Amino acid sequence: MLSTALAFAMGCFALALVLNLIRIATAPTLADRILALDTMTINVIALLMLYGARTGGVSTFEPAVLFAMTGFVATVAFCKYILRGSIIE
Repeated sequence: MLSTALAFAMGCFALALVLNLIRIATAPTLADRILALDTMTINVIALLMLYGARTGGVSTFEPAVLFAMTGFVATVAFCKYILRGSIIE
């Protein structure tokens, strides 16, 4: 039962990744693309954690934390670029 639920959840998050990729390609503004990219980061983190739960290993926690930190920094850098035109002052 648990393996079926995990497989279903992984399929849903994989579908969400594909839909976010489509949103990145068709978004009207740069802010919409940044939001879709941030959502993709969250979906990748969820997939890593679900994979770790499915395999029973804890080795996927570290890459999930790295994706979270990198995604946060990338989102902040993109937003700062939109607002000011440069990232480093």
